[in-house]
Amino acid sequence: MSDAQPTRREPAIRVFAMPADTNADGDVFGGWLVSQMDLGAGLVAGLRARGRVATVAMDRMQFLLPVKVGDEVSVYCEVTRVGRTSITLSVEAWRRHRFEGNEAKVTEAVFTFGAIDDNGRPRPVSQE
Repeated sequence: MSDAQPTRREPAIRVFAMPADTNADGDVFGGWLVSQMDLGAGLVAGLRARGRVATVAMDRMQFLLPVKVGDEVSVYCEVTRVGRTSITLSVEAWRRHRFEGNEAKVTEAVFTFGAIDDNGRPRPVSQE
């Protein structure tokens, strides 16, 4: 994924940062942003796996810019690898001030999900 404006792709999720999601200075908590990224990536991974998935790992995250209360946060996901029982995604979070059109990337990370059955055991992912 790139630093270019993500206008040509559809976000996995889009949400507004609310006052309860922020610290006393109006910046969102990093954990809230990670949670939004996990939700979006989980949706994409579940669709690709055609079933239940669980977060296995997240790595290479660096916060580039703050997200303020009222900002729109869009999470973009791209499947980068499909293993026998796992799916790896490149995930980016972008912010947009609610009254402006330009977006700015605030962070990115690599998420890995494991496909699991109803008993929580690993299951194969279709390679199609």
